[in-house]
Amino acid sequence: MNNLHPYPVEYLTNPNQETLRSLTTEHTPLVFQSACGNLNKVSRNKARMAKFTYIIDAPETASRYSHSLIDLAKAAELIERQAAYIKEKGQLIEVQGFLGLGKRAVGVQWLYTLEGANIAGMQSILRFPTSEVLAEGEAFKPTFRVVYTPDLKLDDMPGGQAILVDLNTYTTYIIGPDYFGESKKAALRMLNEYAFAQGGLVLHAGAKSVQIDGVRSTMTIMGLSGTGKTTTTFSKQGEVTQPIQDDMVAIWPGGELSITENGCFAKTYGLTEKTEPVIYRGTLSSDAWVENSYLNADGTYDFFKSELSPAEVARVREVLITTGAPAENVDRYISGDLSIADVSDDSGVLKDGWEFVKWSGNGRSIIPMSSIKDAADLHNIPEVHNMGILNRDEGADACTPGIIRFTSPAQAAGFFMLGETTKTSAAGKEVGKTRSPFTQPFFPLQFGLQAKRFSELAATMPHVDMWMMNTGFVGGDARSVKEGVGFKVKIRHSSAMLEAMLKGEIVWKQDPDFGYDVVDVEHPDNAALIEKVPLAVLSPAQYYAASGRTAEYRQWVTSMKSERRAFLEKYAVDSSIISAICS
Repeated sequence: MNNLHPYPVEYLTNPNQETLRSLTTEHTPLVFQSACGNLNKVSRNKARMAKFTYIIDAPETASRYSHSLIDLAKAAELIERQAAYIKEKGQLIEVQGFLGLGKRAVGVQWLYTLEGANIAGMQSILRFPTSEVLAEGEAFKPTFRVVYTPDLKLDDMPGGQAILVDLNTYTTYIIGPDYFGESKKAALRMLNEYAFAQGGLVLHAGAKSVQIDGVRSTMTIMGLSGTGKTTTTFSKQGEVTQPIQDDMVAIWPGGELSITENGCFAKTYGLTEKTEPVIYRGTLSSDAWVENSYLNADGTYDFFKSELSPAEVARVREVLITTGAPAENVDRYISGDLSIADVSDDSGVLKDGWEFVKWSGNGRSIIPMSSIKDAADLHNIPEVHNMGILNRDEGADACTPGIIRFTSPAQAAGFFMLGETTKTSAAGKEVGKTRSPFTQPFFPLQFGLQAKRFSELAATMPHVDMWMMNTGFVGGDARSVKEGVGFKVKIRHSSAMLEAMLKGEIVWKQDPDFGYDVVDVEHPDNAALIEKVPLAVLSPAQYYAASGRTAEYRQWVTSMKSERRAFLEKYAVDSSIISAICS
């Protein structure tokens, strides 16, 4: 970028954390200090807004992209409006840094108006500082730029906001949202296109270094939000396990891995010290940044808060109204006129305008890698030897085995392309089963390109084992399990299955319906694993048969093959990949 400072304002370049916290307290609305000393921002947006994200390009290029396009003249007008807003404000926080380290590092300049000081603080933790990449005296020359104005409202755009992505200049303009994820994903979205152009593929995946029999290697774990990607990354398997990344990495020919971030962006809902000690302790650290987690009146966090009582709504009334809750509805609920049952449909989904009676399940925390005990040396990443994907299956037709080993790169490419899971509370009203290509809603080009590129890369990585793990349920959901129907795949089950696979202790057999390998539960050498993991989790087919539900299982097999084929064909995936999973 030729002009490092394109706006005629004062630049506050790379302020330290103390300064950023002070700026946040002074300029960012709805920020509260917790009892443990960190800051918790309650944002209007509770998740990233893909529907308000647009690529800036000519209409005839639409077939190149997976995202919506915006009219070129309209984009130019919005960018000029943002520039005028920045000039009026007179100051920008500038965060300079890199995605990654070493030869694959990509320079990024993030620019924020002062009301986004909290976002700047969070981003400055996740970026790698210039001092870790540049030689002494070397000038910073960013490849990407992100310009963020959280409080500039766009009354003439859907949702009053817009995220404009210019892949020709590698600049993203974020206008209106106040959710940190837009800042984080803006640079990573551009990295997806940038790495693809250079022969790599960015994966929506965590990564960890695992040592087995004295040999270190890297394992990647793909997954949509809520599947357990971060949990799995920070759980123990093997003799020595060290987290590398929790969200995005890039894979290159031969199994080379490049990283992106210097910290962790973790979900806080349901956090306990027992189940996720690293994330729990990090979130309660004074140097963490927190977003949309529930604070009790005494400033302590409640990571399990969902339904709010009328008294609790009254306590946070102004917060709820400021972030978009209708004042009339808030006051009716406070008065006791209506209960949660009155404002929910039969499936428990809240009616429009009443979402405020349940606290967001998408609370997040930013934790620096320096606060994570036993994190890997990010300057020395071992070669990739394992690549997996998480599927949080749920419901009466949750038939995905606890762990599956793919028998060919084409089969792995097909399942990675499917990105199957069940949406969680982070999805708001969009609940139920879903598919997302490579679990990767941030890939801006046509999604089918990912399967093709992965197949090309897999051909250079014959030493890499590929697998899928169900982190949800078998034959039920949370409610039915309490009633004795179905099984929950618990964190200890996932760790036991992964460790057994990594150590080569599983005896596999081919699944007759899908062709992938499953645990041979009849083999005596698998007895130790069955002591740690319910047989039903390892072999749903046997569980359904023993429960007199064979017909349900057969219907699931038929439906999955048909649905998977239709999904892959929609994205013009190569026929050899489709055949590998749908024959």
